[in-house]
Amino acid sequence: MATPKSYEDFKQTLSGPNPPADWPEALKALWFAGSDNWEASHDIAQDMFNTMGSWIHAYLHRVEGDKFNAGYWYRKAGKSYPSVSLEQEHQEITEYVLDN
Repeated sequence: MATPKSYEDFKQTLSGPNPPADWPEALKALWFAGSDNWEASHDIAQDMFNTMGSWIHAYLHRVEGDKFNAGYWYRKAGKSYPSVSLEQEHQEITEYVLDN
């Protein structure tokens, strides 16, 4: 499956059993997060040793309700702790990955 062109296209893929193997790791992590598979998403994000991995990692700890740990990862990503909803942040991160 080709990489989605928009967040709406991305959301339509969430009904599948797994993300496509050829997708970038960040998009796979976001797919698992969007499919309510926190553990699979976290496994990918914690092995991404870059700013994007830190941002996804921060988001996941925010989902988990661990504000302290999320704050640490937002700082590593160079991001402020967000005031938007979790859904809005998931969309923001996904759109960033799709556009870059």
